[in-house]
Amino acid sequence: MAERLSRWLARHAPKREELAQSRWIKPFGTRVLRSDLWRFTRRSVPRGVGLGILVGIFLMIPGLQIIGAALVSVPFRANIPIAAAMTFLSNPATTPFILVSSIFVGNSLGFHADIETFSSLYDRGAGAGEWIGWMFSDAAPALLSGLLVIACVAGLIGYVAATFGWRWWTARKWRRRAGAGGR
Repeated sequence: MAERLSRWLARHAPKREELAQSRWIKPFGTRVLRSDLWRFTRRSVPRGVGLGILVGIFLMIPGLQIIGAALVSVPFRANIPIAAAMTFLSNPATTPFILVSSIFVGNSLGFHADIETFSSLYDRGAGAGEWIGWMFSDAAPALLSGLLVIACVAGLIGYVAATFGWRWWTARKWRRRAGAGGR
Protein backbone atom coordinates (compact mmCIF):
# COMPACT_ATOMS: atom_id res chain seq x y z
CA MET A 1 0.00 0.00 0.00
CA ALA A 2 2.74 2.46 0.97
CA GLU A 3 4.70 1.57 -2.13
CA ARG A 4 1.68 2.27 -4.33
CA LEU A 5 1.13 5.61 -2.65
CA SER A 6 4.76 6.63 -3.07
CA ARG A 7 4.70 5.65 -6.77
CA TRP A 8 1.49 7.64 -7.30
CA LEU A 9 3.00 10.66 -5.55
CA ALA A 10 6.17 10.38 -7.62
CA ARG A 11 4.15 10.45 -10.84
CA HIS A 12 1.60 13.14 -9.97
CA ALA A 13 3.20 15.47 -7.44
CA PRO A 14 4.88 18.54 -8.92
CA LYS A 15 8.65 18.36 -9.07
CA ARG A 16 10.80 20.92 -7.25
CA GLU A 17 12.19 22.09 -10.59
CA GLU A 18 8.66 22.76 -11.90
CA LEU A 19 7.81 24.72 -8.77
CA ALA A 20 11.00 26.76 -9.07
CA GLN A 21 9.66 28.07 -12.40
CA SER A 22 6.26 28.95 -10.93
CA ARG A 23 5.53 32.66 -10.74
CA TRP A 24 3.77 32.08 -7.40
CA ILE A 25 6.74 30.39 -5.75
CA LYS A 26 9.54 32.63 -7.10
CA PRO A 27 8.89 35.45 -4.58
CA PHE A 28 9.72 33.08 -1.74
CA GLY A 29 13.07 32.25 -3.29
CA THR A 30 14.87 29.09 -2.42
CA ARG A 31 13.37 28.81 1.07
CA VAL A 32 10.34 26.83 -0.07
CA LEU A 33 12.42 24.69 -2.42
CA ARG A 34 14.94 23.48 0.18
CA SER A 35 15.34 19.72 -0.18
CA ASP A 36 14.73 18.99 3.51
CA LEU A 37 11.16 20.30 3.13
CA TRP A 38 10.43 17.77 0.38
CA ARG A 39 12.00 14.62 1.88
CA PHE A 40 9.97 12.09 3.80
CA THR A 41 11.69 11.77 7.18
CA ARG A 42 10.56 10.67 10.61
CA ARG A 43 10.44 14.29 11.79
CA SER A 44 9.18 16.14 8.72
CA VAL A 45 6.21 13.87 7.96
CA PRO A 46 4.46 14.15 11.35
CA ARG A 47 5.10 17.90 11.32
CA GLY A 48 3.56 18.11 7.86
CA VAL A 49 0.53 16.09 8.97
CA GLY A 50 -0.05 18.21 12.07
CA LEU A 51 0.45 21.57 10.35
CA GLY A 52 -1.57 20.56 7.29
CA ILE A 53 -4.55 19.54 9.42
CA LEU A 54 -4.26 22.66 11.57
CA VAL A 55 -4.14 25.04 8.60
CA GLY A 56 -6.72 23.06 6.63
CA ILE A 57 -9.30 23.24 9.39
CA PHE A 58 -8.64 26.77 10.60
CA LEU A 59 -8.25 28.48 7.21
CA MET A 60 -11.47 27.20 5.60
CA ILE A 61 -10.78 28.91 2.25
CA PRO A 62 -9.97 26.42 -0.54
CA GLY A 63 -6.75 27.21 -2.38
CA LEU A 64 -5.42 29.38 0.41
CA GLN A 65 -5.23 26.31 2.60
CA ILE A 66 -2.51 24.72 0.47
CA ILE A 67 -0.53 27.94 0.17
CA GLY A 68 -0.89 28.56 3.91
CA ALA A 69 0.20 25.02 4.76
CA ALA A 70 3.25 25.32 2.49
CA LEU A 71 4.27 28.66 3.99
CA VAL A 72 3.75 27.52 7.59
CA SER A 73 5.79 24.37 6.84
CA VAL A 74 8.93 26.36 6.08
CA PRO A 75 9.78 27.67 9.58
CA PHE A 76 8.74 24.38 11.20
CA ARG A 77 10.76 22.29 8.69
CA ALA A 78 7.70 20.18 7.88
CA ASN A 79 7.17 18.15 4.73
CA ILE A 80 5.41 20.46 2.28
CA PRO A 81 3.68 17.81 0.10
CA ILE A 82 2.24 16.08 3.17
CA ALA A 83 1.09 19.38 4.69
CA ALA A 84 -0.60 20.35 1.42
CA ALA A 85 -2.28 16.94 1.15
CA MET A 86 -3.60 17.10 4.72
CA THR A 87 -5.51 20.29 3.95
CA PHE A 88 -7.90 18.16 1.89
CA LEU A 89 -9.34 16.66 5.09
CA SER A 90 -11.50 19.76 5.22
CA ASN A 91 -13.50 19.43 2.04
CA PRO A 92 -17.09 20.17 0.99
CA ALA A 93 -18.26 16.96 2.66
CA THR A 94 -16.64 17.70 6.02
CA THR A 95 -16.96 21.49 6.11
CA PRO A 96 -20.55 21.66 7.50
CA PHE A 97 -19.61 19.28 10.33
CA ILE A 98 -16.47 21.26 11.13
CA LEU A 99 -18.37 24.55 11.15
CA VAL A 100 -21.24 23.29 13.31
CA SER A 101 -18.87 21.67 15.79
CA SER A 102 -16.71 24.80 15.93
CA ILE A 103 -19.79 26.90 16.70
CA PHE A 104 -20.70 24.41 19.43
CA VAL A 105 -17.16 24.58 20.88
CA GLY A 106 -17.16 28.39 20.62
CA ASN A 107 -20.51 28.57 22.40
CA SER A 108 -19.12 26.26 25.11
CA LEU A 109 -16.26 28.73 25.60
CA GLY A 110 -18.76 31.48 26.44
CA PHE A 111 -19.38 33.08 23.07
CA HIS A 112 -22.77 33.12 21.37
CA ALA A 113 -23.64 32.07 17.84
CA ASP A 114 -27.09 31.03 16.72
CA ILE A 115 -26.85 27.54 15.19
CA GLU A 116 -30.44 27.71 13.91
CA THR A 117 -29.55 30.76 11.78
CA PHE A 118 -26.53 28.86 10.45
CA SER A 119 -28.74 25.87 9.59
CA SER A 120 -31.33 27.98 7.81
CA LEU A 121 -28.65 29.82 5.79
CA TYR A 122 -27.11 26.49 4.82
CA ASP A 123 -30.43 24.82 3.97
CA ARG A 124 -31.68 27.58 1.68
CA GLY A 125 -28.31 28.09 -0.04
CA ALA A 126 -27.81 31.66 1.13
CA GLY A 127 -25.58 33.97 -0.84
CA ALA A 128 -22.22 35.33 0.23
CA GLY A 129 -23.75 38.58 1.50
CA GLU A 130 -26.00 36.80 3.96
CA TRP A 131 -23.14 34.62 5.18
CA ILE A 132 -20.90 37.64 5.67
CA GLY A 133 -23.68 39.43 7.55
CA TRP A 134 -24.11 36.45 9.83
CA MET A 135 -20.35 36.20 10.36
CA PHE A 136 -20.07 39.85 11.40
CA SER A 137 -22.81 39.43 13.94
CA ASP A 138 -21.89 37.81 17.22
CA ALA A 139 -21.15 34.51 15.43
CA ALA A 140 -17.59 35.35 14.40
CA PRO A 141 -15.92 35.04 17.84
CA ALA A 142 -17.66 31.74 18.53
CA LEU A 143 -16.80 30.34 15.11
CA LEU A 144 -13.16 31.47 15.12
CA SER A 145 -12.44 30.36 18.67
CA GLY A 146 -14.09 27.01 17.99
CA LEU A 147 -12.14 26.58 14.75
CA LEU A 148 -8.90 27.38 16.56
CA VAL A 149 -9.56 24.83 19.31
CA ILE A 150 -10.65 22.11 16.88
CA ALA A 151 -7.76 22.81 14.50
CA CYS A 152 -5.18 22.66 17.30
CA VAL A 153 -6.60 19.46 18.79
CA ALA A 154 -6.95 17.78 15.37
CA GLY A 155 -3.45 18.88 14.37
CA LEU A 156 -2.00 17.47 17.60
CA ILE A 157 -3.87 14.18 17.11
CA GLY A 158 -2.62 14.02 13.51
CA TYR A 159 0.96 14.69 14.63
CA VAL A 160 0.85 11.95 17.28
CA ALA A 161 -0.86 9.47 14.92
CA ALA A 162 1.68 10.17 12.17
CA THR A 163 4.57 9.73 14.62
CA PHE A 164 3.27 6.35 15.75
CA GLY A 165 2.37 5.42 12.17
CA TRP A 166 5.90 6.24 11.01
CA ARG A 167 7.41 4.17 13.81
CA TRP A 168 5.11 1.24 13.04
CA TRP A 169 5.92 1.41 9.32
CA THR A 170 9.67 1.61 9.97
CA ALA A 171 9.60 -1.29 12.46
CA ARG A 172 7.63 -3.36 9.95
CA LYS A 173 10.24 -2.68 7.26
CA TRP A 174 13.04 -3.66 9.64
CA ARG A 175 11.25 -6.91 10.57
CA ARG A 176 10.82 -7.75 6.88
CA ARG A 177 14.50 -7.09 6.22
CA ALA A 178 15.54 -9.19 9.19
CA GLY A 179 13.25 -12.02 8.06
CA ALA A 180 14.54 -11.89 4.49
CA GLY A 181 18.18 -11.84 5.63
CA GLY A 182 17.76 -14.88 7.85
CA ARG A 183 16.62 -17.18 5.05
